[in-house]
Amino acid sequence: MSTSASSSPQAGSRPGGRSARVRAAVHRAVQELVADETSEPLTIPVVAARAGVHATTVYRRWGTVGELLADVATSRFSGDIVVPDTGSLRGDLERYASSLAKDLGDPDTLALVRATLGSGGEQGAAACRGERRQQIEAILERERCRGGEPPTPEQTTDALIAPLYYRAVFTDEPLSPEWTRGLVSHLLGD
Repeated sequence: MSTSASSSPQAGSRPGGRSARVRAAVHRAVQELVADETSEPLTIPVVAARAGVHATTVYRRWGTVGELLADVATSRFSGDIVVPDTGSLRGDLERYASSLAKDLGDPDTLALVRATLGSGGEQGAAACRGERRQQIEAILERERCRGGEPPTPEQTTDALIAPLYYRAVFTDEPLSPEWTRGLVSHLLGD
């Protein structure tokens, strides 16, 4: 009995892990290049060389530096901060703001945020805010389930997320615990 190539489960397909390995190598290369302030400008050929892949592979998968940065940021920011459950809205927001401040205080994270916003356009901004929006909504929904009346997601973003990102990205001011608690107090009106 002969077996045709088309009946083989692996016929015509690439090995299962190659795509994931390429993605991981390219993401790692981007993060290293962004963190290295003395490195060359971030371009697809430079990223490809650092990752050890052909530039056409990177162009085919991501297209532009902006799309690549948005993908790296989305991957990096997804699930990196756990939504706290302290039993109170104030406690949840204070812990959340503190975790976000620590994350933004990391030089490598900050470099990625700055590069993503600078080169990624709307895609970059969406990558930086998407996961944060979901986290805020989860905190506020939990408060509603407790019977509370939390602020809206927009109010929370404007009072908490926006100042954290602004201070981290555009100033050298510290993201101190006292300052982040003050943001929460201002939002909650006390």
